[in-house]
Amino acid sequence: MGEFDLIGRLVEIVEGAGAGAGPGGSGRVVIGSGDDAAVTEPGGVTATSVDAFVEGVHFRRETASLEAIGRQAIIATLSDLAAMGAEPGEAYVQLGLPADLEGARIMELGNGLASAAAAAGVAIVGGDITRAPVLFLALTAVGHASAAEDLVTRSGARPGDVVAVTGTLGGAAAGLLLLERPELSRGVDDAVAEGLRHRQLEPSPRLGAGSALAASGATAMIDLSDGLGGDSGHVAKASGVALRIDVDRLPVQEGVAEVAKTAGADPLDLIAGGGEDYELLATLAPDAFEEARVAVERTGISLTAIGEALGGAGVTLRLSDGSEREPSGFDQLRR
Repeated sequence: MGEFDLIGRLVEIVEGAGAGAGPGGSGRVVIGSGDDAAVTEPGGVTATSVDAFVEGVHFRRETASLEAIGRQAIIATLSDLAAMGAEPGEAYVQLGLPADLEGARIMELGNGLASAAAAAGVAIVGGDITRAPVLFLALTAVGHASAAEDLVTRSGARPGDVVAVTGTLGGAAAGLLLLERPELSRGVDDAVAEGLRHRQLEPSPRLGAGSALAASGATAMIDLSDGLGGDSGHVAKASGVALRIDVDRLPVQEGVAEVAKTAGADPLDLIAGGGEDYELLATLAPDAFEEARVAVERTGISLTAIGEALGGAGVTLRLSDGSEREPSGFDQLRR
C-alpha cells in the first residue's frame, strides 16, 4: 500500500468512526482531511496541546496492541485539555512507521486512534505519515473555551487551598508491571488484575471532570501523566506555593498494594511515583471543594481531598507517622 492509498484508508477509518469533520466530529471544522490544510472556525479561545509517543520510550509493541497504542496516544493528548477545563475539538496526527509495519496492522493503529477520538467527540482533521526507524506518533489536540478566564492553569493555587485528585491512583503503573511480568498476577484476583491491565492499556481522559472542576472554581489543575509526585511539583512551582499531600488520604486502585508486594516494591512508588493514570490534580478554595466534589461525581468520577497548599515551595508527602517523604515521578529523559 502506497503513502496516498494508506492516507486515504486511514481517513476512511477516522470518518467511519465519527472522528472526522462530519457527524460525530467537531462542529467547528470547515475543511477536514484530504486537503493541504484543515480549516476550522473555532470562536472564543483555543487551547493547544502537543505530545509525542515513541516506541521503546513511551510504549512497547510486545506489551500493547497497536490498537491500544493508538488509543493511548489520543487519550494522553486529550488529558492535557482536560487539565485546562477545555472542551475538546480537533486533533492532528503524525505517524512514523517502521518497515515491519504494513497494511492491516497499520489499520489497527488507525482504529485505536479513531475509536478514542470518536468517544471523546474529537475530529481528527489532518496529519502526516513518514517512514521511521521505530514507530512514533506525534499528536496535536485543540480544545476550546468561550474566554481565556474559563480555562484553568497550573499557576493559580493559593495558600489555604485544598489539594484534590480525581479517581484512583497507581493502577496504570501496577498494570504495566503485570503486562511486563505476568507472574506478578499470582495472589491477585483475576478480575482485579484485569482491571489494572485495562487501566494501563485503556485509560480515560477526564474531560467531563476537568470541565466540572473549572466551572466549580478550581484555582490550578494538572493531569497526572508522569505521576502524582512529579506533576504536583509543577503546580507548586508555577503557583509559588508548597503542597503538602497526606499519603493516607490518597485514593488507590484495588490491587496496587498486592502487585507491589509481589514485585518487592514500595506501593507508594506506584501510587505517587507511577505515571499514566491521567487523573486530574486540582486546587480549590476550601469553601468550593464540596460543590466541586458533587459536580465531578455527576460525571461518574470521584474527587478526593488529599492535602493543602501552604506558603513556601515544593511538595512533601506526609506519612501516617508524621514523617515526610520526597516525591518522585517519571522523567523520560532520565533512566
